[in-house]
Amino acid sequence: MVNFVRFPALSNTNEDGLLAMGGDLSVDTLVSAYSQGIFPWFNHDQPILWWSPDPRLVLYPDQLKVSKSLAKLVRQQRFEVTCDQAFQQVVRCCALRGAEKSISDPADTWITQSMHDAYSELFDKGYAHSIEVWQITAGQRLLVGGLYGVVLGKVFFGESMFSEVNNASKIALFSLCSRLRQLKFDLIDCQVASEHLLSLGALEIPRDVFLRHLKSINISDTSEHFSDDL
Repeated sequence: MVNFVRFPALSNTNEDGLLAMGGDLSVDTLVSAYSQGIFPWFNHDQPILWWSPDPRLVLYPDQLKVSKSLAKLVRQQRFEVTCDQAFQQVVRCCALRGAEKSISDPADTWITQSMHDAYSELFDKGYAHSIEVWQITAGQRLLVGGLYGVVLGKVFFGESMFSEVNNASKIALFSLCSRLRQLKFDLIDCQVASEHLLSLGALEIPRDVFLRHLKSINISDTSEHFSDDL
């Protein structure tokens, strides 16, 4: 059972969507934040910052733009796609921008160790999930792409994705959308606009419209069928 944490009214956000700072990254705080349309985003040398931008970037699962090349890649089945089999590895790869290299600077990512630990706990509690994309090379099964996020009710709150080979993250997103359509999810929260996500069919909607999608969320709902075989 989550102890609900109430944040300041969203009317208090600045023009960039910054709402508050401080607090903690406990399961109670994070689940409460997402259910209110708020997410954390901060650098290692900053306090915890909480955001709720207006407009909000979202992707409706049935509106993903599938190019001919991506459709061909899906048909070829060159990758194996799984769910929740390598959550920790996906988060680590996202933090290092897809390059698991010891020389990468841990300070050069917003996915700090505290964020990693927090979302690992969300995963353990059934609120966070990952999609993994694997490639078999020389008899080895290699993780080459993936994404992770938080599930509450019928909304997938996307956090980050990575790709180590061309189109691997698109395969992950395609697989996610396929799963969400099966489960009749409303949307994927993409947070803020990027050219890449816009090119894939994401669109900006007013924050008030986004919040309407959250009204029916039961914050104790962890969508037990999400991790079924893809």
